[in-house]
Formats: sequence, structure tokens, C-alpha cells
Amino acid sequence: MTKENFDVTGMSCSACSARVERAVGKLVGADNVSVNLLTNSMQVKFDDAKISVAQIVDAVINAGYGASPKKISAAQIKTSTPERTIDKEISGMRTRLTWSIIFLLPTVYIAMHNMLPLPVPPVVAELFDGRANAVTFAFAQFLLILPIMYLNRKYYINGFKTLAAGAPNMDSLVGLGSMAAAAFGAFALFRIGQGLGAGNFALVDEYSRNLYFESAGMIVTLITVGKYFEARAKGKTSQAVEKLMNLAPKQATVLRGGQEFTIAVEELLIGDKILVKPGESFAADGIILDGATTIDESAITGESLPVNKTVGDSVTSGTINQSGFVKFRAVKVGGETTISKIIALVEEASASKAPIAKTADKVAGIFVPAVIVVALVAGSFWLLSGASVEFAFSIAVSILVISCPCALGLATPVAIMVGTGKGAENGILIKSGEALETAHAIDTVVLDKTGTLTEGKPFVTDVLTCGVDEKNFLAIAAALESKSEHPLAQAVTNFAADKKTPLVAEDFQAVFGKGVRAKIDGVEYFAGNETFLAEQGFNLDSLREKISALSVEGKTPIIFADDKKILGVIAAADVEKKTSAQAVEEFKNLGVDVIMLTGDNERTARAIAQKLGVEKIIAGVLPDNKAQAIEKLQAQGKKVAMIGDGINDAPALAKADLGVAIGAGTDVAIESAGAVLVRNDLLDAVSAIKLSRAVMINIKQNLFWAFFYNVICIPLAAGVFYPAFGLKLSPMIGAAAMSMSSVCVVLNALRLKTMRNAQCVMRNEEAIRNVEVRVENLQTEIFKEGIQMQKTFKVEGMMCKHCQKHVHDALAKMDGVTAVEVSLENNSATVTATKEISIDDFAKVIDDAGYELVRN
Repeated sequence: MTKENFDVTGMSCSACSARVERAVGKLVGADNVSVNLLTNSMQVKFDDAKISVAQIVDAVINAGYGASPKKISAAQIKTSTPERTIDKEISGMRTRLTWSIIFLLPTVYIAMHNMLPLPVPPVVAELFDGRANAVTFAFAQFLLILPIMYLNRKYYINGFKTLAAGAPNMDSLVGLGSMAAAAFGAFALFRIGQGLGAGNFALVDEYSRNLYFESAGMIVTLITVGKYFEARAKGKTSQAVEKLMNLAPKQATVLRGGQEFTIAVEELLIGDKILVKPGESFAADGIILDGATTIDESAITGESLPVNKTVGDSVTSGTINQSGFVKFRAVKVGGETTISKIIALVEEASASKAPIAKTADKVAGIFVPAVIVVALVAGSFWLLSGASVEFAFSIAVSILVISCPCALGLATPVAIMVGTGKGAENGILIKSGEALETAHAIDTVVLDKTGTLTEGKPFVTDVLTCGVDEKNFLAIAAALESKSEHPLAQAVTNFAADKKTPLVAEDFQAVFGKGVRAKIDGVEYFAGNETFLAEQGFNLDSLREKISALSVEGKTPIIFADDKKILGVIAAADVEKKTSAQAVEEFKNLGVDVIMLTGDNERTARAIAQKLGVEKIIAGVLPDNKAQAIEKLQAQGKKVAMIGDGINDAPALAKADLGVAIGAGTDVAIESAGAVLVRNDLLDAVSAIKLSRAVMINIKQNLFWAFFYNVICIPLAAGVFYPAFGLKLSPMIGAAAMSMSSVCVVLNALRLKTMRNAQCVMRNEEAIRNVEVRVENLQTEIFKEGIQMQKTFKVEGMMCKHCQKHVHDALAKMDGVTAVEVSLENNSATVTATKEISIDDFAKVIDDAGYELVRN
């Protein structure tokens, strides 16, 4: 099967997208067709042995629309900044709307100047008022609406074209309503002329009051107003993708043949050595060869803090070099870079369709024909009931223009686009609308232990010595393990890296599954598990209790000995990530059951689970059986999300209702998943669930509004409430209401942009806690030590020891003063206080005591 994306033109409402979907879906070999009204795009999964791209395009064209394959390479995305289609649309719509309003205002003024509290110059009254000017009154309006109708001709062209093809859409409703109003006005113009010629002034008066020219112009203008605001709002929904597209530079500086060249990024090759100055972006994924720097990765991972990088560290395309000058080797270029894949993934998700959208599409497919039938039936009913032609005509036109299939078509895709864009901003990549919808229903999350809940590599947790100096012990341990490639050995050497003295191990020998042995300065040393040390003849009875306690805690003890005695034990464990416990708690708060899945023995698994608050574990599971464990949970009626990072997780990720791959995991795991956590943080999985739930609530709100709007407004426009309450909508109000319904749906979806992810919330809470602790510590410090202020000033008038005492006592009584020293010899006073005291306050106290403070 081949998947291809297409640009589709000419669609204006969900009836259009439904028709395109049906037309392509009928082709033999088309497996899955998804048309997105918001992005004017189509995804088709098809058998290229049965149908071709050209046949798919022809099917769309035959349905009355345009189509072309979407072929944009990652290089084109990065190196070009073409004006967006939506921007062109907005610009053209703004021009059309401006001129429509310019011609509409005089039309409305002429038509309604006698009904509205507006100034009426004599020249206007002479030209348009009275029966004698009836033709001028009507013909002026007719001339003014012609430019409006021409400017908005797409409604008539597209509307009547789709109507003729048997697939009417929103343009058909607007075009029919506006054209009918204009046609009725033209008919009325002839009737006015006939009445004036025959002296039938009653006929002249009747048709002068019911021209509907202003309605014809107002309908298309108001619809264009709505479409303009809708387009502007829709433009904001794709900002996340645009930000990603703008991240990577257009050019890169490469080192070839010892010389520097500035080239376009699409010319980069794998293995190129690229130079990046401070402030520049990385144009490819690669490895640093020279230099050290800090890198802003926030746009890719959502992490606001810069990351330190040095030789050997990996760098990601689209991230920004903040401080140092670095040289790196390109590992992935063009469409294979991280930024390109993220852009493609987000665009594909935005263009995909959630299952909930199918209900709206089915309704939209029959909506427009049904509305036309309702308009004809309602108009005929009122006409047969004795109402005037004008009344019946007004009813029919109001129904046509107030009915809104647009809101139905936009309800789902606009929320999905905003939701997936919001996720991408926070390092959560959701691959499709289906995955986004599935996530909201998840009630069980299965977490792989290694690399998901834990760091994925062991760290030293405990060092126990047996009568030897710890520094020497660590030096021996590091030398002994330095030649081993086992992860536990790596943990020991990393831990002792800054503590050891340089020792060299010789005659190194590794015993598979047990330990190692080697000589250091002629002395033989051993390191390994209990079995290995017992085989060497060591008695471990004194250590068994400690070793058992470490094992219960999920730690792996490594026992070290020389040729005579036990030296000590170093315990290592795959420690849990900082945010794992918080993520587990958050899942529980969402009502989601948390299960840990691991190949470890139950004792080790239970120790980790207890630390993290996980109550259910599935331990001792072989990689091949992880998918079976997921299947068993699904058989119990659970909606299961699997979160993992390794190749052995791929079958389980694919089997789960929702697979979530940790971004730092393998490409296989990422390909098998429905969502990817770029930041490698489990809290983002919580955010993904929350985001999905928020999006689904938003979609349901949009669908409710779309259905509710039509259920209420169509009967109102049909005059159902007219006999009892006298309520009846004019075509102009109907057009305004129709426009605003679509705008409301889009604006409601844009509220999702304000959502905060769990990682951000946690970081903010942690920052607040840190501030609170600092304030508390500062308050304690102030309480204990006090903030000291000291001032010295001259005092005139002191003659003896009694004078000195009077000044001292007067100052000592002041609030906040903790110490006073008065010198009779220097005629000065030095005051220490816990708060600021002004010189005026000191002067007053000294003056009251009978002396004088000398100001400098």
C-alpha cells in the first residue's frame, strides 16, 4: 500500500469534503481516504498496482474540484519561505471584502434611509423618494450590487457547478439565496416600470417595498466577513507547524577540503563537517567534533532550560547554539533530520481525520440537499397558506442562507490541528487524529520499566567497605572494572572517575554471567556476584543479610575481594527518573490504572514499583510475550496505552490501543507508536492524555454548537414561530448568523492553545516551592541574625559623663536600636539598629534630650 497526500481546491464546506471522499473512495484499490476541509488536503492510502495518482486526481476533478499531489521536500520546507496559501486567501478576501463594503453601504443607505435614523440630504430625497422616483430608487440599487456580486462570484460559480453535478454545498446555498434575491429585485424593477406605465400605483408601492437588492449584496458580503475572520482564525491553528518550519537555517557553513563554504541546507551531505557560531541554528542532526556550548532545544523538546554539549554529544537540527563555537559531523540531513520528521508528522496528523468526524461527514453529505428541499417546501407552504409572494420568498431565502454546513465541517479538523500543534510545542507528537481520539478513552496505561520508568542504565547507589579505606577501595574497583563492557562495570567506573587514584589491571579475565578477575600490582582481585565469589572460596555469611537487603530494594550487589579477604560491596541499580513517581500519581488522578511491565524478576520489579507508587506489576515477561500481556488486558475490556522505548517494545506498542514511544528510544519503537514523547519524560504522557481529553471535549462542544445552531435556526427561518410569536428572520440576519457560527467554532478550538502541559505545571510548582523555601530560609536568617544598620553622627553640647549617659539612654530607647556607643572625646554617637531610621528621627530624640545633632 502507498500513502499519498494531495492538495484539494474548491472545497467550501463539509459537503464538499464528503463528496471528494466518496468520489475517491469508489476507486478500485483505494483503501483509506481522508479529506480535511481545514487544510484543503487529502490523504489516500491505495494499492499502486490497481490505481495511479493520476486516476485519483481525475476522480477529484470529475467530482467538481481540483487536486494535485503534495510533493514538498524537507529541504524545500527549510530553504524557502513562500507566502502561505492561507495568507494569500486572507489577503484576497480582505480586498474583496473591502470593495464589497464600499458598494454595499450606499446600497443599504438608498434602500433604508427612510427606515433608519439617518440624515437625508435634499438631493437624495429628490433622486430616490416618492413614486415618481421608484425606478431610479430600484435601478440605483441594482447597479450597486452588480460589483458586489461580481467580486463574490465564486459563490455563484462553485455553487451552481456543484448543484448541476448533483452535489450542492454551502456555496450552493449562498449562491441560490443571493441570486434569488437579486432575481426577485430585477423582477420587481420590471413590475415597478409596468405599474408606472399603467398608472397602477398600488403595484408600484408594493414592489418598491420588496426589492431585496440590499439582501442580495448583504448575504454574500456577510458570508465573506465570516469567511475572512474564519480564515484568520484558521491561520492561527497552524502556527505550531510554521514555527517548526522556521527553526532550521536556510544555509550552513561547511568545511570541505580545508576550506569554509556557505551552502544551502539541501546541499548538505552525510559526513559533512559543519561550523556553527553562537546564535546560529543547527542545520542537521549530528555529533560534535570540536568545541563546547549550551544549546536551546526548547522548540524541539519543549524544555526551556539550555543543555550543555561537548565533544561526542549529539545535536539536533533546528536547535539553537547559544554560547560556544562548535564543529559537528552531519549524521542525518534533509528529510531524515529530526526537525523534518517532526514537521511531516505534525502535518500528517493535522490532515488526518478522527473517527468522530465521520458522523459529522455523513450528516453534511445530505445536509445541503435537505436544506434546499426544506426551503422549497417552506416557501410553498406559506404561499399556499395565503401569505404574500414576498413573505414566502423571504422565508425560502432565509432558510438557504442561515443553514450552516461549514460549522459541521470545521468542528473536528480545527480542534485536531490546534491540539496536535499544541502537543508539538510541548514535545508531544501525536501521529493522527485517530490516535488523538483514542487517547481520551484510555483507562489503563502499561509502562515498560527500563528506560521508561527508569533511566535505562545502572548507577551506583551504595558503597559498603569491609575494613578498608573507601578511596583505595574505589580505586581498586575502578581499575578492576575498567576493562569490562558490562553496564554494571560502566556504572562503577563512572562513579569512581573523580575519586580513584590511577591503578592498572593486568591479566584481566571476564567470567560470563558471574564476574571478573585481574591482577593489580601483582595482587589478584575478584569482582562479581555471590556465586562467583563463593566459587573462589570466600565465606559470605557476614554479608548475606546486607546483600539480601540490597536485592530486596531492587539493587544489584557487586562483591569485591583480593586474594585473601572481602574488600567491600558496591550496589548498582537502574534508578527511577525524577518525574516517574509524579507521572504515576497524575495517571491515578486521571482515573487511569497503572501497570508496570518488565522482564525483571518479581522481587526487583516490586521494589521499583513500591518506590513509584505502582500497585500492579507484570514481571518476568519475555520480549516476545509483551504483546500477549497487552492482548490479555484488552480481552478484559480495557482501553490500553503502552509506553516503551526499546525494539522489544515495538510489538506491544503496535498491539495496544495507543502506543506511546519515548523519544530517546529506538526508531523501531517510534515507528510502531501512535504518539512520541520527544522529551523522554513520562509526565508528557500524562499531558498527552489530558490534551486528548481537552480536544475531544472541544470537538463535542463544536459539534453540539453546529447541530444546535441548525436545529434552532432552520425552524426559526422557516417561520415556525411566526404564527405564535411573530418571529421571522430576514435573509440578512440569516447570513450574519451563518457566518458567525463558523467563526465561533474556530475560536472555541483556539482556546486549546492556552492549555499547559504537566511538565510545565510541575516545573512551575517546583519553582514556586524553591522560592518559598528561599523566602522561609531568608526569614529564618533575618530572625536569627537580624538585618543590621549602623550610623555615626556628631553630637554638640555634651560636657561630662552625665551628658554622655543622657544621650546614650535617649538613643537606646528608640525602636529597633540594638547598640549605642557615645564618645565624649569625639562628640559622636554610633547607633546599630535592625531597621532603617532617618537622621531626622535621631535629631529629634537628641534635641529632646537637650543636645544637638550636627548634620553633615
